[in-house]
Amino acid sequence: MLADPLRLRIIELLADGPACVCHLVEDTGAKQPNISNHLRALRGAGLVVAEPHGRFTYYRLLPDAVETVAGQLAELAQRARTNADARRECP
Repeated sequence: MLADPLRLRIIELLADGPACVCHLVEDTGAKQPNISNHLRALRGAGLVVAEPHGRFTYYRLLPDAVETVAGQLAELAQRARTNADARRECP
């Protein structure tokens, strides 16, 4: 989910506050359909919420969801450290 550089950049931008697609297009230089597709994926993952504001839709990062993902990644990093030398034998 966060391995895509543009998706990560969108998350970084939304950490500074809600933004609409036009802001994200301007800030990233990406095309509107590309931004919209990434926002759809981020909404589907529960990291971003869409909020109508007048004739625009603003997207807001959900800090609790980001903290949950960060915790899961930290646990995986610890497991990787612990098991770095634990190769499984081939059958």
